[in-house]
Amino acid sequence: MTNASTTIMTQGKEMRLARGLGWFSIGLGLAEILAPGAVARMAGIPRRKNLIRLLGFRELASGIGILAQRRPTTALWSRVGGDLMDLSVLGAAFASEDSHKGRLGAATAVVAGVTALDIYCSQQVTRNPGAKNSAIHIEKSITVNRSPEELYAFWHQFESLPTFMNHLESVRNLGENRSHWVAKGPAGTRVEWDAEIIQDKPNELIAWRSLVGADVDNAGSVRFERAPGDRGTIVRIKLQYSPPATVAKLFGETPEKQVPVDLHHFKQLMETGEVVKTEGQSAGRATSTSPKYDDFVRT
Repeated sequence: MTNASTTIMTQGKEMRLARGLGWFSIGLGLAEILAPGAVARMAGIPRRKNLIRLLGFRELASGIGILAQRRPTTALWSRVGGDLMDLSVLGAAFASEDSHKGRLGAATAVVAGVTALDIYCSQQVTRNPGAKNSAIHIEKSITVNRSPEELYAFWHQFESLPTFMNHLESVRNLGENRSHWVAKGPAGTRVEWDAEIIQDKPNELIAWRSLVGADVDNAGSVRFERAPGDRGTIVRIKLQYSPPATVAKLFGETPEKQVPVDLHHFKQLMETGEVVKTEGQSAGRATSTSPKYDDFVRT
């Protein structure tokens, strides 16, 4: 296993742990807000409902912050601060005659353990700036009755990708292997990012990734392999998205469903010269929805 693969796996575990802590915060916070007396009884501390509700609102805010942020470093460290506050409340309760010492001791041990877990997770996410929400990985392939040379030449003109990728609004060449992408986001919004080509093997492979500051971190590659028996080219595409937690369906439908449709449109465009769709029309009625293939082939 390569160092890069190990790093990605480690980052994925860290973010799964962070999300788990986020949901734990939300659950505990709701319990403290809605049933402060029961929480106090379980912890063995005096029933100070207002204080427990205050701690509950803090837990709820921390949990929401962890789940909403792409890199929840601040929210995770706020949990650590909250843990220290909880430990101080529990420590003070030992001096009260109204406390149940057995339950209080058990509650203190649990909070101490959670604090250690919070500190570990916060440190790991802080040390790994690449750690993000779990990425969406997509791998699809299709056979197109064109040569690898033709398909590579067409795909290398990123400006032409919106002709068959429904979610893309535009791609603009910035020079020096960089480009600016605009995609259709949810509820009529737009999602934008700059990308760079990181690997380019003529007639074989193109790989790219988004740059720092992208609305949605993503990377992708497309490989062109001559099909057996000289029956065209196998096009293999790999995509990875790390969307913000607030974007459940980035392109109006899940990328897993959209990519096969885009590949089918690509096949149509390369083999027939145009993309034909029937969405929103009566069955069997088709219309051209994009420029001709020849309009994008540079001689």
